[in-house]
Parts: sequence; C-alpha cells; structure tokens
Amino acid sequence: MPLPSWMRAALLKGHGGFEQLEVREDVPVPAPGAGDVLVAIGAAAVNNTDINLRTGWYSKQADAAAADERAADAGWTGSALRFPRIQGADACGTIVAAGAATDARRIGERVIIDPVLRPPGGGLDGTRYFGSDCDGAFAAYAVVPAANARTVRSALSDVELATFPCSYTAAENMVSRAGVAGDDVVLVTGASGGVGSAALQLARRRGARVIAVAGASKAAAVAGLGASRVIARDADLRAELGPESVDVIIDVAGGAAFRSYPDLLRRGGRYAVAGAIAGALVELDLRSLYLKDLALLGCTVPSPAVFSDLVGYIERGEIRPLVSAVYPLADIARAQHDFLSKNHVGKIVLVP
Repeated sequence: MPLPSWMRAALLKGHGGFEQLEVREDVPVPAPGAGDVLVAIGAAAVNNTDINLRTGWYSKQADAAAADERAADAGWTGSALRFPRIQGADACGTIVAAGAATDARRIGERVIIDPVLRPPGGGLDGTRYFGSDCDGAFAAYAVVPAANARTVRSALSDVELATFPCSYTAAENMVSRAGVAGDDVVLVTGASGGVGSAALQLARRRGARVIAVAGASKAAAVAGLGASRVIARDADLRAELGPESVDVIIDVAGGAAFRSYPDLLRRGGRYAVAGAIAGALVELDLRSLYLKDLALLGCTVPSPAVFSDLVGYIERGEIRPLVSAVYPLADIARAQHDFLSKNHVGKIVLVP
C-alpha cells in the first residue's frame, strides 16, 4: 500500500505559550535518508522537554521578558531551535519504509525510538535529541536513524510502550551512573512524574530501598510502585530523615531542597540529576562536597547500553508502564496544560 504524501502533525511555531502549537493536516510525510527508517507513529508521550523547548526554558536568558530574547540559545543543546519544529521524544510505532542503506526486511517491525541521536564514533559533541534538534513523534510519521529504531517484542500496547523511551532512559542513566546497588538507600525526588516514577522502579529492580518524595495526594500510587516510604513534597527532609541517611539521591527537581542533600548523603554518597523543575539555581556548601567525598553527577547523554538494557527490562516484564491519560494529537495543548497541572502519576500520551 503506497504511503500518503501528507500527514497530521503538531507544529511548534516559536517560543511562547500554547498559541505556538498548531495541528495541521497538510504536513509533508518525511522521506528517510540512506541510513534512516520511516516510522508510522502509534503513540507518543509528553515530556518536560516539550514544555521547556516551547517556553525557551533552556536558554540562559530564561528570565528575559520576551521569548525572542531567548531564541539564540533556547535549544536543548544550547543553540537556536529551528522552527517550525515537530516535537515528541517518546514514541512507539511500526517501520513502514527504509532508506537505501537500510535493510528493507525491517519494514513491518514494531519499534520504540531511542531519542538520543549519537554522532558517528560516539562521544558527547554532536549528540542530538529526537523531537528537539530534529523533528520528532508528534505526527503520523517520523524519520529516525535505523539504529535508533529498536525492535521491541512485547504484548504491551503502543500507548504503554510510548511511556518508556525518554523518561526511563533518563532514569536508568541516573541509576546506572550513580551505581545503585542492592544495599543502597535511594532518595528519589519527583517520584510521581515520568522520570521519577521510572527511577523508583529501576532502583527497586536493582534491589535498593527507595524513599520517594511526591505530592501527598499521590502517596498511595507512589507507594504502590515499591517505595518503602513516601515523604510529602513540602516536608523538611532533614527533619524527616536525619543526617547521613541515604546513599544515593536521584533528583529531577533541584530548587531550594537541594541545600539539604549534602547533609542527607552518607560519606561517599552519590547525587545524580537530570532535571530542575523546582528551580535551576541552587545553593551548595563546597565543604560538604569535598569533606564527605560526595559525587555530583549531571546526567543527560546515556551510553547506548542504557537503551539496550531498557528494552530487555521491557521484554522481560521487569518494569511496567504508567499511563495517566491518553489524548488525540489534536488536543496537544490540552495535554500539555494537564501535564503542567502535575495532578497525574506517570505519563500523558498522545495518539496521532
């Protein structure tokens, strides 16, 4: 069956509010390059990255009043974002076409997309992000390098599989970089969100005891994921836990609570961060850092093994998806609005 020439897609027209999102029916279906595949998108999940790019949050000029003042460095890599952009980093779908240098036998494979597009030879320089530095999955079709379309064999639905790639990759990268092991006590912030709930499951998978920080209304759901204790988001962590009470902190929040983290960590403790939803600028007493031999780990670009491991966890049923709500792509603005309300546990998913 021939592919259509046009598709539905959600376009981000520029930095700003929801008005910058436009769903169109006349976007050309992209053609795969030699080493690419074309994926018919079955489902794509919403992430903080989508919001941050739209608002220009990544810019070092993020406090400037006008969005155009942030444009020069508001991309995920610190460069300008090219508009219009189709966002969407989390995706599950089916390969429907292959480039000239790609094995055509892959057509028909069900895949999830590794959102980290690595340069030839590896390394950090030149790394791009699917749905940020190139068009992504908020569309009926998307092009991706063949190596990033990872075959997955699972009875889970496309909606369920779309919850894994971005959040669980970020979480597994932090858990792996921090060396979480079975005898560790791990504190996970933002534990009801996509990355936090993934980190909770992935740390438990390694046998660690997890203390979760989440909104009080979500405590029962977070406890159901395996947390041994759930602490309210606005609680005094020093008072609740005491000094040198945890081995590892997995953080997506930052903000004022960061001041207490060096005190909470035992000597030789590890702090891994991949987000700053509560505030990017934090206060650190360097004496605690070096006198306690602490390790601070900024985690963005994972090794390829992280995604390979994740696919294995999915196929063996060692982690489970958390779907909070499903919206048609046409309702992307409402989905992002509800995402920002933070009343959900897990992921909000769009279907094209």
